[in-house]
Amino acid sequence: MANNTPQDPNLNVPDIDTSTGSAADVEAVMRKYDRESNTRVWEGTPKIVVGCILAAFSLFCIYVTLFANLLEQARMTSFMGLVIIMGYLTYPARKGEMKPNTLPWYDIVLMVLGGGAFLYYAFNAQAILTAGTRVLRTNPFYITLAVIGILSLAELCRRSVGVPILCVAIFFIAYTFLKGKNLSQVSYEMFYGENAILGTPVNVCSKYIVVFIVFGAFLEKTGVSSFFINLANSLTGRFAGGPAKVAVISSALCGMVSGSSVGNTVTTGSVTIPMMKKTGYRSEFAGAVEAAASTGGQIMPPIMGAAAFLMADYLGVPYSNIIVRAIVPAVLYFLGIFIAVHLEAKKLGLKGIDRSMLPRFTSLLKDTYLLLPLIVLIVLVCSNTRTMQFSAAVAIVTAIAVGFINNLTGYYKRAAEANQSGAAGEIPKSFNLKTIFDALEAGGRSCITVAVACGIAGCICGCITVTGLANRLISAIVGVSGNSMLLGLFLTMICCIVLGMGVPTTATYCIMASTCAPILIQMGVPQIAAHFFVFYYGIVADITPPVALAAYAGAAIAKGKPMKTGVTATRLAIGAFIIPFVFAASPALLFIDTVWYEVVLITITATLGMMGVAAGLSGYLLTNMNIVERILTIGGGLALIIPGTLTDFIGLGLIALGVVMQVIRKRSMAA
Repeated sequence: MANNTPQDPNLNVPDIDTSTGSAADVEAVMRKYDRESNTRVWEGTPKIVVGCILAAFSLFCIYVTLFANLLEQARMTSFMGLVIIMGYLTYPARKGEMKPNTLPWYDIVLMVLGGGAFLYYAFNAQAILTAGTRVLRTNPFYITLAVIGILSLAELCRRSVGVPILCVAIFFIAYTFLKGKNLSQVSYEMFYGENAILGTPVNVCSKYIVVFIVFGAFLEKTGVSSFFINLANSLTGRFAGGPAKVAVISSALCGMVSGSSVGNTVTTGSVTIPMMKKTGYRSEFAGAVEAAASTGGQIMPPIMGAAAFLMADYLGVPYSNIIVRAIVPAVLYFLGIFIAVHLEAKKLGLKGIDRSMLPRFTSLLKDTYLLLPLIVLIVLVCSNTRTMQFSAAVAIVTAIAVGFINNLTGYYKRAAEANQSGAAGEIPKSFNLKTIFDALEAGGRSCITVAVACGIAGCICGCITVTGLANRLISAIVGVSGNSMLLGLFLTMICCIVLGMGVPTTATYCIMASTCAPILIQMGVPQIAAHFFVFYYGIVADITPPVALAAYAGAAIAKGKPMKTGVTATRLAIGAFIIPFVFAASPALLFIDTVWYEVVLITITATLGMMGVAAGLSGYLLTNMNIVERILTIGGGLALIIPGTLTDFIGLGLIALGVVMQVIRKRSMAA
């Protein structure tokens, strides 16, 4: 039976465990489930050396994307060669290798051979391109060079990204051999071809994504995450279940910068999850809220993680075009989570945080200059006056300037004094040259997994192109679904979620853009809507059991059950499973072939629908719902979300009936 007695947020709720996992607990869980978290331990001088290599890589990427005039092949192969070297310095062969300053001989061999293969190509790119296809396919040296490069990349993928995407790549390469291709042909297509490792994913990663990752690292060092959490606290912390609402807002803001579901869950979750548990939310719900909100950060403009840059390149449209179209779906997604946590708070009778413990909104106004790097980035990107990488570079310089302004204004000292309880997370002590070095190092390290995933995804796309498999998949799914777009959308959704489990969003999107997006386009879905569709379902794989890495991270902090946390996160993020069907059936939600009043109407009905679905799934509106009321509100919500005048009226009628039943039952209970 729910506890309907309001709880003091400063007191422990008797029947709820308010303890949270320590940093060591979280690290242990992430090393177990998340390959990216399983890194080598460097200490002393070796740590400094490795840090310098990572920082130098970030500077190299910024320089190359802005100033260097290299051949595309030379730029991409030098990028991948350095990624191979950094990857083997960072990721051990097996989980749990914790011995400090250890680099086995076989890792040295793999690092030298793998990195050397790509760097040899980089330094001899002109000669290799001049040699021609026949020489590259028949010369044993070039074949060996390609095989070494591919195998070293595959092994690094196993270590840093995980086995699922590697299994997919092996399947497609095996299929390529079965279609009659020999070793020389496959090695040529994968290593030297323009549609595989050196294809669109790596090209976009080396040109755009890496610079934005470095920008995110610098933005973190300015204390903007703490500002976002304080801002969310001041806006919503005092209301019912305030800490959960703080988690939704702050994770949306921080997640759009970090672009990592797991990383954002750990960063903001270390602050918000203890606050939620102290208020009265149960462990699994607290972890699920943070995981669902952090995962949604990748669909929140203006940065949207790495995959959105790939989408802009695939579609051949300005990045600002992607940002604008993503606004309404992102708002609906977070609105659904926000409503769910509000209803859960009402259901449990939870209060918010006392006003005296919250930062005042007016006191935060003087720190709004922290948003200057984001504002500069948005203005430059949306104006299309400069390239995306130049815009990111200017934003990095702006973030550095903001960091030094923080020193002059005493921001770090004031923030640390105001947050002695840790309510806004870790506050940097100052911004100096070491901070700049740390940001460059963190940016370089974060680039490894994204680059490796892009390389392997490129191999998969290359196999699909060489064998013509994409056309066969299109024909098969279109044939199974017949004239039913709903069935085709459903089959595509299942493919995206299954292939996306345990795979970085970037790689998932690359695969889906080559296989599933053309299927939807063939069925009549507009091109942009089709790519947004596969983009969304590639993201929600991070919270969909059985491989829900973001949910596992939230469970580790909350000391909850991982699988139950994943199921709860999936329920909270129900909007991400519904909204893509809406803009696939009615692209007006993405501002495609529409007028403003149609967008307003669809937004209003979809919002009401999300409220109905959230209420039905939580089992509470005005009071606890029975099964009939839940079915009515869920059914009405889904009907409202589906575009169409008839479905809108049906949805309104069903929800109205559910509300009337709630009112009558609440009055009878009161009597």
